[in-house]
Amino acid sequence: MPTKRDAAQTGYDIVQELIRRTETIKPVETAKPKPKNAAAVALGRLGGLKGGPARAAALTKAQRQEIGRKAAAKRWDAKG
Repeated sequence: MPTKRDAAQTGYDIVQELIRRTETIKPVETAKPKPKNAAAVALGRLGGLKGGPARAAALTKAQRQEIGRKAAAKRWDAKG
């Protein structure tokens, strides 16, 4: 007479069977990413390095403070 199996045992058996089946399947080869243009990467990085300091220099002290207040409020609001 077979013994009664609970849900955890049945789930374990199902997972083990899926693992056994997937071990026999060949993995699908994925496409390799295209190499990036080094000049474009350098140019994008250069713009990124310039952007923050240039924006900060263009803002007044009051504008920077307001941006900081809004950012802090959002950070604290998310944690509340």
